[in-house]
Amino acid sequence: MSKVLVTYFSASGVTRNVAQNIADSIGGDLFEIKAKKPYTSQDLNWNDKNSRSSIEMDDKSSRPEIEATVSNIDDYQTILIGFPVWWYTAPTIINTFIESLDLSGKTLIPFCTSGGTGISGCERDLRNEYPEYTWKEGKRFTGNESEEFIKNWFGGLN
Repeated sequence: MSKVLVTYFSASGVTRNVAQNIADSIGGDLFEIKAKKPYTSQDLNWNDKNSRSSIEMDDKSSRPEIEATVSNIDDYQTILIGFPVWWYTAPTIINTFIESLDLSGKTLIPFCTSGGTGISGCERDLRNEYPEYTWKEGKRFTGNESEEFIKNWFGGLN
C-alpha cells in the first residue's frame, strides 16, 4: 500500500481540523502549508479590497512565499491538498505549494472547506493550471464529517 500525504493550508483552523481528521481516518501523514508571513485577521478581511488576501486573489500570478515544502515527496504516491475556498477557488498559496514540488506520477486529490461554496470551481481551476498532473475528484468538507464518511469517500476514489 502506498503512503498518503494529507497537505493543507488553513487560515482560521477549520481546514487544519478537517485535514487532521482525514489523516487520522485514512492513516495518512500530515503536512501544513504555512505562509512565510502568517496571515492576520486584517489580511483575511475579504470586504477590504486592500487586504492581503484580496490583493493576492485579484492577481492570479501571486505566489505567496511558504515556510517549507515536503522534503520527502518521493515517499508518497497520493497527495491530498486541502484549503479554504477563497473567491470561489483555491488560495494562491496552493499554487506556490504545487509549484515547489515535482508531482509527476502522483495522484492529487483536492479537498476544501467552505460553508457553502462547492469544490467544482476549485477543481476546474487546479486542473486547468496543472494539466500535467493526475487529479481525482475532490470533496468539500464542513468539519462535521465522521471517520466513516471520510473512509467511504477516500475508499471510493480508488
